[in-house]
Amino acid sequence: MAPPESFANYPDVLEGPDTGYNQRIDHNPILRGLPLVVGSGIICNVGVVARFFYGNAGFTKIKDMPTLDDVSPTFHPTVTPLGQTGPMIGFEPELLTSQHPSSKARYYSAGDYHELYKSGSATPLQVIETLLGLTTGTGKYSDAWADAHGAEKLAVEAAKASTERWAAGKPLGILDGVPIGVKDDTEVKGYVSHFGMKYNASLPFFAPQEETVWPVKKLQEAGAIVLGKNKMHELGSDTSGVNVAQGTPTNHFNKSYYPGGSSNGGGSSTGAGVVPIAVGTDAGGSVRIPANFNGVYGLKPTHHRTHVMQMTMCVTGPLAANVADLTIAYRVMSQPDASCPTQGRFALSLPPAPSAKRVMGVFRDWFNKADPPVREMCDKALDYFASKRGYEIVDISLPFLPEFQVAHAALCLAEMAEKNRRRTPNPAHHQSLAGPANRLLLTMGALVSGADYLKINALRTVLMNHLAFLFQKYPGLMIMTPTSPLIGWPRSPSDDSHGMSDTNITMRNMSYVFLANMTGTPSITAPVGYVDPEQGEGKLPISLLATGEWGSEEQLLAWAREAEEYLNETYPEGRRRPDTWVDVMALARGKQ
Repeated sequence: MAPPESFANYPDVLEGPDTGYNQRIDHNPILRGLPLVVGSGIICNVGVVARFFYGNAGFTKIKDMPTLDDVSPTFHPTVTPLGQTGPMIGFEPELLTSQHPSSKARYYSAGDYHELYKSGSATPLQVIETLLGLTTGTGKYSDAWADAHGAEKLAVEAAKASTERWAAGKPLGILDGVPIGVKDDTEVKGYVSHFGMKYNASLPFFAPQEETVWPVKKLQEAGAIVLGKNKMHELGSDTSGVNVAQGTPTNHFNKSYYPGGSSNGGGSSTGAGVVPIAVGTDAGGSVRIPANFNGVYGLKPTHHRTHVMQMTMCVTGPLAANVADLTIAYRVMSQPDASCPTQGRFALSLPPAPSAKRVMGVFRDWFNKADPPVREMCDKALDYFASKRGYEIVDISLPFLPEFQVAHAALCLAEMAEKNRRRTPNPAHHQSLAGPANRLLLTMGALVSGADYLKINALRTVLMNHLAFLFQKYPGLMIMTPTSPLIGWPRSPSDDSHGMSDTNITMRNMSYVFLANMTGTPSITAPVGYVDPEQGEGKLPISLLATGEWGSEEQLLAWAREAEEYLNETYPEGRRRPDTWVDVMALARGKQ
């Protein structure tokens, strides 16, 4: 079967072998507290010990897989849909108005802010001043926000300009005056990008940024106001969200659980209602996992869809409290940059036609490895989509998944280590920026050899070819899994001092999300229910993950709108929000 001509760099359409799925059981050391500090020091400074743990993680085995001997490596998973690149798709009326207004757990949307300003009940300046009072200092919502080093004035200036436009009757559109958060690794002019690390004013790396990255710039041009930079897991290296250097954001659904990472601040602040939209990055589920843990929506776009990053795994994408806002943010952020020969070539992602096929693919052996409460919640949702929404559910298989997940981890670590190497004047000192858990990971990343790298990317070719086969065999296919197999990641107070390294849980937490990062495909997470916790108070959100063909973001967003309707109108308890959800609009009105 030939690749379709409507794409550049579409993979060869080749079915991979049926290897079944035997879940990998990891035996990496679990280190926290002082043992982490001591163990990290030994592993990072004794080469033979470091190489032992590198091999123990399985990184050395991929280069010896016979099936890869005649496979060419794919070094960048950029598959570009071709066609009309603009203008941006307009916003349907249902994206601009309040959704599920009768819900007792309704989150405010961009449309709600638009109506607030239109009515004159509050101004963008009053909203931003209210929010800065909540997110700076020591308030209960401040732990999701990185130090702005005085750049709060930029949010105030933007709010004043938005207020003036509204007073003149000339707002820029639905996003004018809407507060957003931006992850700490994403460039915004005037703000420091800490990458979750401890601030060091003496290093040029920590200077305020001189330019704003393309997708955030487009949001600002539409009138959105950057409230500040959201905290993140240090270096974006893990999916728990614990951060010793900056402090760990709260999971407001249950404070005894981590908020997920690495976009932990974005997940925490959208889940608490502080902002309706946050910009995150995702190299291993770092948008989708915190969206899952905090009961909101997250989209990982097609690789390079929003802008080009010098990494083969990481993309920039939105988190949002509602699917309408996720859609609006995605469309604005993904507008083509004419100056970029890669991102600027992406054709518009178009909503599916009413006659489009609706197919969900499920690899049962893989899907069923989730914790029983997660599997049961997701199965109920799949039954709804099949019986009430007309989706056909087909059985699929994916080859070498345990090996692919190890390959994904090795590439992420190698890219993280190389990127960090240039952040200190002397590259040999770059590990001094990180805490003990990440010094250990940086050491592992530096051990990825040329042979490992070549064969890992050859394995990527096998998976991309197989996905191409599935997408051509089943037009309209979405691959369905839970977002995480876990009901949450329990928080340990002892981790606040030194952090922790539990690669076994990390790998399990990424059991499903890595597929899209490894292959460059788009992927979206949507909450479908809540389960009782194992500790603390407050039910925990559970989400479904849909992964589609390259360029199918609008298809995924259309499905997420159906999932949102299921949660609000069919799921017995309806949508929930945490007890600490903040009514920003009521507070802003009170400032009058």
